[in-house]
Amino acid sequence: MLAKRKLGRQGLEVSALGLGCMGMSFAYGAPDEAESTATLDRAIELGCTFLDTAEIYGPFDNEELIGRHLAGRRDRVTIATKFGFKLDGTRRIGVDSRPAHIRDVVEASLKRLRTDRIDLLYQHRVDPAVPIEDVAGTVRDLIQAGKVLHFGLSEAGEATIRRAHAVQPVSALQSEYSVWERAPDRVLPVLRELGIGFVPYSPLGRGFLTGTAKRAEEYPPDDFRAQRDPRLQGANFDTNMRIADLVRDIARQHGATPAQVALAWLLQRGDDIVPIPGTKRRRYLEENLGATALRLTADNVAALDAVGTTAGPRYAESDLALMDA
Repeated sequence: MLAKRKLGRQGLEVSALGLGCMGMSFAYGAPDEAESTATLDRAIELGCTFLDTAEIYGPFDNEELIGRHLAGRRDRVTIATKFGFKLDGTRRIGVDSRPAHIRDVVEASLKRLRTDRIDLLYQHRVDPAVPIEDVAGTVRDLIQAGKVLHFGLSEAGEATIRRAHAVQPVSALQSEYSVWERAPDRVLPVLRELGIGFVPYSPLGRGFLTGTAKRAEEYPPDDFRAQRDPRLQGANFDTNMRIADLVRDIARQHGATPAQVALAWLLQRGDDIVPIPGTKRRRYLEENLGATALRLTADNVAALDAVGTTAGPRYAESDLALMDA
């Protein structure tokens, strides 16, 4: 069974590695419900019980999958979900963190997840039109009502984090962070000052760091990476292969896989960090969990620390516009 780690100072304790569930329903090719549900079963069996979802994943399909499959086993898992996007039917058309909208989203998520509480509720993206104090206050009210247990932010900058935390203590920040994406290094000191845990998403660089990545144009049109990750496009792909090569070389030294090295690097950066690698396949889940037993040497860590900046932005311009400075 996996060890536990604490996120924040409000009592949230989760498995040392979580499971990103988005790809079971959305963004990374055709869904495979049979294998996805088998992966959920295996995760629980192995103690990987920190499950990450969001209303936007599908939209709605991912929360419904989790709620449907975990009926009767709710107390065995910790569920994180998110609010903050504006939808037109099933199409994302902007952000929306108005208090009334937050309350509506939470009620809908509770129904889809078939539960009476959300363990960790994130604001998915900061809404510049709504003061973060109003957002935090609304989540505080939901916590007082017992519908939410802990508050989180995603892709938020230092000023937003401080302002939100002053109203309702934040238990976790979720942002993209990995060997090849270091932007959160700027906010980690703030998180540690305030006692906020950190949850890296895409800790395997959307598959790039596993050594199996393809050029953007080789992915099917329904795969997120085909259109919205410039790091995989053209000359950027060739330049960034040096990072994947380094991770692979270190993996050979340990008889491990590149994915395990990338995750071990994150785990060794602090016991307040809980990566959530996403997969819909049992074999990758089991491989990822092997990272908890891998100890990188000081030289390995120094080499990975020195990788530097990747070639190309991590999102298309429309998505980058949603990131909080």
